[in-house]
Amino acid sequence: MPIDVGAAAPDFVLKDQNNQEVRLSDFHGRKAVLLVFYPLAFTGRCQGELTEIQENLDVYAGEHLQVLTVSVDSVYSHKVWATREGFDFPMLADFWPHGAVATAYGVFDDERGIANRGTFLIDETGTVRFAEMATPGQTREQTTWRTALATLGRRSADKVG
Repeated sequence: MPIDVGAAAPDFVLKDQNNQEVRLSDFHGRKAVLLVFYPLAFTGRCQGELTEIQENLDVYAGEHLQVLTVSVDSVYSHKVWATREGFDFPMLADFWPHGAVATAYGVFDDERGIANRGTFLIDETGTVRFAEMATPGQTREQTTWRTALATLGRRSADKVG
């Protein structure tokens, strides 16, 4: 069961495909984060979802939003896959301790040793504003993410107005 909307997002430090550390709390006060867990690199459904993210990167990453993708694969697997597919967003390795971040977010599948397809929208304060989880065999509908992003945008506008 994924963590609840309204909960504080668990902080983490993971390495991206370039072996650089990425800390969730570094985005606090600056950007919202779309955190996308996927089961495994080099698999068809995961590739389709990440390709859709890449094709819509202007929606998922910018001045006020950062997309971060996470799987239990190694940094090195992510590097090869990102290079091969042209993925320009951080692909984080929840490799060791194995699945610790996916577990913290409630999306780790203990039987298979992989993350389920969890998606979280975390606002600039570090609060979860959207959460969903699908099993590895299910494809997520990214229009749901765009709706959540639009809601976050309205929430920010309400604070200003």
